[in-house]
Amino acid sequence: MANLKIKKGDRVRVLAGKDKGKEGEVMFVDPAANKAIVEGVNVAKRHQKPTRAMQQGGIIDKAMPIHISNLSLIDSTGKATRAGYRIGADGSKTRIARSNGGEL
Repeated sequence: MANLKIKKGDRVRVLAGKDKGKEGEVMFVDPAANKAIVEGVNVAKRHQKPTRAMQQGGIIDKAMPIHISNLSLIDSTGKATRAGYRIGADGSKTRIARSNGGEL
């Protein structure tokens, strides 16, 4: 299992694939498969049977997982960046943007 630098709630930009250039918020991360589900990105049509939870069946739009290597974090200025870590004097670990050194 890899130590992923993309977390739930991060804003990311897609670097490759059919949705290249789109931005969205990470909804779910699967570290075992190195994949993430991003809101509004890699959406597929799925046929859904009616169930107790979902009374109305039909064709629904479902966000599918996308590989972590095809995503890039967005810093406070709106530019794509890589993530790094800074260890504070008290031993706390914070994520920083490599592009400008600001916190993520």
